[in-house]
Amino acid sequence: MPKEYRTIQEVAGPLMLVRDVEGVTYNELAEIELASGETRGCRVLEIDGTNALVQLFENSAGINLSDSKVRFSGRQMELGVSADMLGRVFDGLGRPIDNGPEIIPEKRLDVNGAPMNPAARAFPSEFIQTGVSAIDGLNTLVRGQKLPIFSASGLPHAELAAQIARQAKVRGTDEQFAVVFAAMGITFEEANYFVESFRETGALDRTVLFTNLANDPAVERIATPRMALTCAEYLAFEKGMHVLVILTDITNYADALREVSAARKEVPGRRGYPGYLYTDLATMYERAGRQKGKDGSITMIPILSMPEDDKTHPIPDLTGYITEGQIILSRDLYRKGIQPPVDVLPSLSRLKDKGIGDGKTRSDHSNTMNQLFAAYSRGKDAKELMTILGEAALTKIDLLYAKFADEFEKTYVSQGYDANRDIEETLDIGWELLRILPRNELKRISDELLDQYYDKK
Repeated sequence: MPKEYRTIQEVAGPLMLVRDVEGVTYNELAEIELASGETRGCRVLEIDGTNALVQLFENSAGINLSDSKVRFSGRQMELGVSADMLGRVFDGLGRPIDNGPEIIPEKRLDVNGAPMNPAARAFPSEFIQTGVSAIDGLNTLVRGQKLPIFSASGLPHAELAAQIARQAKVRGTDEQFAVVFAAMGITFEEANYFVESFRETGALDRTVLFTNLANDPAVERIATPRMALTCAEYLAFEKGMHVLVILTDITNYADALREVSAARKEVPGRRGYPGYLYTDLATMYERAGRQKGKDGSITMIPILSMPEDDKTHPIPDLTGYITEGQIILSRDLYRKGIQPPVDVLPSLSRLKDKGIGDGKTRSDHSNTMNQLFAAYSRGKDAKELMTILGEAALTKIDLLYAKFADEFEKTYVSQGYDANRDIEETLDIGWELLRILPRNELKRISDELLDQYYDKK
């Protein structure tokens, strides 16, 4: 029988101090019962001798210190997992909110997960097709990779996230593919958009959604990605599925962490975020990957909106250290009507060369990727010169490069949020664009490939 305590000393925001406790452990779940009989969930955040600092999952309004009692459960936060979770929508704490039946769990797993032994990791090497040319062709996603999307307020990262979740697949295999989608601190309209978008296209059947709304408690927001990753680990490593985890928006998660840290009166680090932000993010991101001897895998796309469009802000900065590259959305491209507005030059997938080439995508992928990068870069330089000096100051070849840059943005990067291009279509569009330039300018592509693709009209 859980022991009850009537020794609540103080309540400050989402935190509550309980004195004279025995045998209570860090991260243990508890509940507080008010004088009215209402109960609210909480968990232990810190133990100092016989004092326990407890974090409430809901607000602290109406708590009378002398009439309320706290019960400690003796167990940590867990998620009941089952294959029946596919096609369902949950709140940030793993409770069904789609009017469906309760999940009957096959087992209960600690949401903090078990650390993956680095020696047991298998190297990512298989191409994942997202159907988005700017990612598949130039910043390829590989199974088991962590590839964040750096966005900014007002940019369409929600549309891109939904598009990737609907379209992503591992090519050439019959293995099961699932999407675990965790949304943190989003509005009701955004949550509804994701659910309806998946439902309309039939993608909901292979998707598990966890939604934490903006008006939900900050503490629940901290638990949401861990709930999603626990579900993903179960589907990947126990059910043998390829799981794509999409977390949006990491900035809301980090702000919730800062809010709780401030309530604990911790010494703030950069921009007021706690000094352990790097460690905290790493405990989430590093749960992605592949394990030797297991068929399943977890591929992760965290999405974060950079405050003030600042790449050096602590959240994108630390995320960049932990993950294998980044896809960057551009406000300039968005203003031009490019959909999705992916800025391919500063974007990077550090594992792209591991997932492309003969047998994975196509033999011309690597050469054309390098040539498209080089040509687009030179084309942007030519357009800047044109702005300063006028069109008359440019050589004929520079004008061709400027034309290439415009066409590249319009036809290759911009495809809308409903187009699902396979990799062959993406590569063919790349060749179509390269034909704008004379053959002798394509110095990064071998003669054999030029004979095979460039001259083919």
